[in-house]
Amino acid sequence: MSLTSFSDLSNLKIGDFSLGRLCSAAITLLICLLVIHCVGKVFRRLLERSRLDRQVQRYLTSGLRFLLYVIAVLIVADSLGIPVTSLVALLSVGSLGLTLAAEDILGNMAGGLVILSSHPFAIGDFIEASGTSGTVREITLNHTKLETLDGLTVLLPNKALSASQMTNYTVLGRRRVARKITASYDAPTETVKAACRRALTQTEGLLDNPAPSVYLTDYQSSAVEYTVYCWTAPEKYWDVYLALGERLRDAFADAGVEMTYNHLNVHILESRSAKDRGADSAL
Repeated sequence: MSLTSFSDLSNLKIGDFSLGRLCSAAITLLICLLVIHCVGKVFRRLLERSRLDRQVQRYLTSGLRFLLYVIAVLIVADSLGIPVTSLVALLSVGSLGLTLAAEDILGNMAGGLVILSSHPFAIGDFIEASGTSGTVREITLNHTKLETLDGLTVLLPNKALSASQMTNYTVLGRRRVARKITASYDAPTETVKAACRRALTQTEGLLDNPAPSVYLTDYQSSAVEYTVYCWTAPEKYWDVYLALGERLRDAFADAGVEMTYNHLNVHILESRSAKDRGADSAL
C-alpha cells in the first residue's frame, strides 16, 4: 500500500471523525486501561500492607479507579479533538451540584471512613452513642446498625456517630457490675458485708480478677448504703446484674439484716376533745 493510499485511508471520514483519529483514540484508550490496571494493582498491594480495614481498602480502590477512568475519558476525548476544557467545566458544575445535593450522604461517607479506619468499635461490640445503646450488627459507609436490648434495630448515621461521644462496653473484654443496697443502722457493718460477700459467691459468671469487693458508700437519712462491685464478661453483664440482686435479698434475709426503705409517719392531732365540743353546743 502506497503512502498516498494510506493517507487517504486515514483521512476517511466516519461520522465527524477521521479513521486515523479513531485509531489513535482506540490506541490511547488501550494504553489508559493498561495504566489503570497497573496503577490499581500497585495501589491494592500498598493498601494490603497498611492497617486499614478491608472495607476501607475497597472504597479507596474504587474511588481511585473512578478517578482514573474520568481522566482516561478526558484524554481519549482530547485525542478525538473534542474540546476538553468545556467538558471539564461541565463536569465541575455537575460535581458541585451533586456535592450540594448529597451533602448529608457525603458527610455520612466521610464519617464511615473515619469509623472504619480508626476502629472505635467492631461487629458484636456493645456501645452507647447518640442516646442509643445496643450491639453493633453492621458497619457500612453510610450508617451503623445497632440491635438494642429490647430487640429493635436502630440505624445511626455515621456523620453523627463519628462526631458524638461514644462508649464501648466490650472493648476491654470485661464489665464491672455495681449494685447499691441499703441496710438498717442497727445492722453491724461486718455482718452486712459478710452477707454481701456470701451473695457474691452464690452468683455465677463472676471474674476472679479483679476480685469482687464490698464498701460502705453513704449514710442516708434512714439507712446505710453499701455498694457491691464485681466484674464479668460483657455478654454476661445483665445476667450477673439481675442474679446478684436476687442473691443479695436472700443473703440479707438469712443473716437477719433489715433492708430498709423510706417511711412516712402521719400523725393526726385532734385539736379539741369531744367533751369540749359538747359543752359548747349546750351553751
